[in-house]
Amino acid sequence: MTWQQKILRVNLSTGSCEVEPLNMDWAQAYLGSRGLGSKYLYEEMDPAADALSAENKIIFATGPLTGTMASTSGRYTVITKGPLTGAIACSNSGGKFGGELKNAGYDMLIIEGEAASPVYLHIEDDKVEICDAGDIWGKTVWETEDILAARYGDPLMRFAGIGQAGETLCRYACVVNDKHRAAGRSGVGAVMGAKKIKTIAVRGTVGTRPAEKSIYQRINEINARLDDREGMARDGTLAMMDVTNGFGSLPTRNNRSVRFDGADKLNPEAMHTPNANGHTNIVQNGACFGCTIGCGRICKIDPTHWSVKDRPEYQGASGGLEYETAYALGAACGVDDIDAATFAGFICNEYGMDPISLGGSIAAAMELYDIGAIDDKTTGGIKLDFGNAEAMCQIAELAGKGEGFGADVAMGSKRLCEKYGHPDLSMTVKGQEFAAYDGRAMQGMGLAYATSNRGACHLRADPYGHDFETTEIEGKAKIVAETQRFTAFMDATGLCLFPAGCGWGVEDYQELVDLVCESDWNGAERMEETGERIWNLEKLFNLKAGLGKKDDTLPKRILEEPADVGTAKGLVCRLDEMLPEYYEINGWDAEGVPTGETLQRLGLS
Repeated sequence: MTWQQKILRVNLSTGSCEVEPLNMDWAQAYLGSRGLGSKYLYEEMDPAADALSAENKIIFATGPLTGTMASTSGRYTVITKGPLTGAIACSNSGGKFGGELKNAGYDMLIIEGEAASPVYLHIEDDKVEICDAGDIWGKTVWETEDILAARYGDPLMRFAGIGQAGETLCRYACVVNDKHRAAGRSGVGAVMGAKKIKTIAVRGTVGTRPAEKSIYQRINEINARLDDREGMARDGTLAMMDVTNGFGSLPTRNNRSVRFDGADKLNPEAMHTPNANGHTNIVQNGACFGCTIGCGRICKIDPTHWSVKDRPEYQGASGGLEYETAYALGAACGVDDIDAATFAGFICNEYGMDPISLGGSIAAAMELYDIGAIDDKTTGGIKLDFGNAEAMCQIAELAGKGEGFGADVAMGSKRLCEKYGHPDLSMTVKGQEFAAYDGRAMQGMGLAYATSNRGACHLRADPYGHDFETTEIEGKAKIVAETQRFTAFMDATGLCLFPAGCGWGVEDYQELVDLVCESDWNGAERMEETGERIWNLEKLFNLKAGLGKKDDTLPKRILEEPADVGTAKGLVCRLDEMLPEYYEINGWDAEGVPTGETLQRLGLS
């Protein structure tokens, strides 16, 4: 069994650090990570509380497979109430921090209260201390990690924390670990900032030990089934750039279009091909803890590029463009400069911002600028034209610092567009910016965005295959509902979603969970029920937070303005036809509220 059966609870208001037993009844019902963390949050805080108040809690949760030999077992999840959306925030990250927390002996870290002055948390197995962070408050993520790594002198210590974006309460600030992996969405970093906790430093030597040694051999056999990894290792998620652009589902210039004529300057070939100076953007691929896929991009900006030529601190190799980052800091803003997009991505990692929401917010600002709702005086002299790479990079830095017009952009596009009188220009659901798929060309993804419990998200359902086959809506509600349950279960395991596209099936996740957990987990029925229970619990949290059917919707542009080119030319998203069927499949009433029968069946009543 690889649940550690321990929770570390830290109260920043009282300064207490206590260890308590994991609720194993809840673990049997919600498994771990996203599921178990959401259960604790739901039971322990009022969903109506302000996300930036001391009443909110922030939970770092591992899964039963985190820190084990299973491939991609480095995942952890940050669960809290999101300041960007007002909904439940559940943000997943890879890297090495999750495995270290688990190997320190904890399934979960719950942080509550609010510190009187900046602090950081230092964990070494059962040694836990709240430390003064006065000397690192105001530092970037990169600076903070370097300072603390030198202080403790342990190269295996791992860090998860915030930069200035979290300190200044940027609504989409994220928690960054390992310098360029992040729990990126919904503003979880702003919750850390509000609580005045700068970072968590953890070193673990306890380890995870299955009950029987024969389990190791079986896990290795399952790992070996990941036999379709070459494409992800070479191109990572950036391979989607050509797919969506060719199909006509790449959101461009704040979703004014669904195709970007500069996509070939941001795609994998652009990353791998030397430029006129002989510089190649990508250095190598990278992998998280226990990963045998290696989809990460380690990249380097051309040192002669205007963004870094006088700034040597940005001329080294670091986390490069994934597909979502290239979309948000490229096509969404009309920018086709791969080095500029890489630089803005570095800024996101350094200051601790979600690049999807940053890019979406800058794109909205560019449209506001284009229609004259804001001008040079508003922006501080920055000419925010679509395609202006230098302006995008300037705003990224200002948003990270919370300065100038960047402070407005740091509110997120929903609040930004409301402030300047054009709320319809915010391409968001529940206040969270779209990912890199347009809901007119991809009808299932439109439904998935609208119904996602954490706001617009591309990782809460898997309608991709069907969407690329047809724009007809028949069958899409069922696919979205069923894959929402499946992804909830996978997130709860402590593993990544990507093995599902590299050779693993549902049964591989189930068998791995069954190998390391008590009771029988090796069945599709229990997997689906667990995922459904998690999904409904998140829905209940949101209902208590004041979100309802009115929030299960899409921007006017997606519902009323037809796609301009591509496979879906002339189409809008037919959400109003899919939503009632989706509610019915889930066992919810016409207002999107789970029925008493559904809650009783799932043990939620």
